[in-house]
This record gives sequence, C-alpha cells and structure tokens, in this order.
Amino acid sequence: MCARADRAPLDVARAFLAGGARLLQLRCKTWGSGALLDLAAAVVEEAGAAGATVIMNDRADVAALSRAHGLHVGQDDLTPADARSVIGPAAILGLSTHTPAQWTRAVAEPVSYIAIGPVFGTGTKATGYDAVGLAVVRQAAAAAAARGLPTVAIGGMTLENAASVIDAGAASVAVISDLLRGDPEARCRAFVAGLA
Repeated sequence: MCARADRAPLDVARAFLAGGARLLQLRCKTWGSGALLDLAAAVVEEAGAAGATVIMNDRADVAALSRAHGLHVGQDDLTPADARSVIGPAAILGLSTHTPAQWTRAVAEPVSYIAIGPVFGTGTKATGYDAVGLAVVRQAAAAAAARGLPTVAIGGMTLENAASVIDAGAASVAVISDLLRGDPEARCRAFVAGLA
C-alpha cells in the first residue's frame, strides 16, 4: 500500500505517529528478512519515542529480533501456541478470525486479542471471506469479552464507518487504505479525533 501511495514505509509510520496513532501493525508480505528486520527495528525505535506499540504481522522471528511489542497471525500462519514459543509469554499476540468456529477456537488460545473481519468489503487483500457485517462484530466481540479479550475489527475500515464498528463492540479498528488517502498524518489525526 505504501508503494501504491509512493511513500516509504518508515515515513508513513512517522506520519501515523505524528497523527496520534498509538498502535501500529507492520505488514510487509513481500520484503526479504533482512530489509524487514531493519525496517521493524526502525519503526519500533520511532514508536518507542512516541509512546506507541508495534505489532509485527506474520513474522514471529522479526517480532522477537526487532523487539516489537507483539505479533499478529492469521489462520494460515503459526499457531498461537507456536507463536508464543517464539515471542514469549509477555508479548501481545493477536489472531485473525472470520467465522464463529474460528473465533470460538481463538478465545481459548494464548492470545491477547482477536481480530474479526473483513467487516466491510476490502480491496487491500483477498481474504477468501465475505464481509461479515456489524452483527457478526457484535457476536465476536461478546465471545471475546467473555474471555476478557478485546476485539479488533478489520477489513474495509473508513473514516465514515469506523465509529459504527466501535459501537458494535470492537475495541479498535485496523485501517490501511483509508489512512493513505491524501496526507497520512492528517488522515490519522481525523481517525483519532473521530473515535475519541
């Protein structure tokens, strides 16, 4: 997404931090390990100075080596138990879910939060799942809350629909495309203000 917006990932991370983001997920599916580790370490350092948290997507090794605060995995990545063996017991660990069966299993895993989605249609990546809508967010959030876990809503988040997802019970939203429409710092600031 940064390449499509013709912006360097570290510059985008800095813009998000300046815009008030306090939780960043670093997702670089096509990068080599060395370049990804260098970027992750730089983002972790920048985030630390801003009092923000960094979650690495997919790569438990890079999360551990860069001293990221946590890791996010999907249904086809390391299991939460295997991820825990790499990142340790204190790190944040999130797991993407898309169906009732997946979130039911997820809340029994050693995770810190579950993600549910795609809530709305998304063009960022092909998930293989249809948009789940707000009613499913409510159900997943209730199941997670019963285990003391927060829920992150993913997929198709925009400035216009993010508040409805929070109202449905999600603790936070994960946003990619909409933050890169125009100036990322200003867009992030608008999200933070709109969800405060």
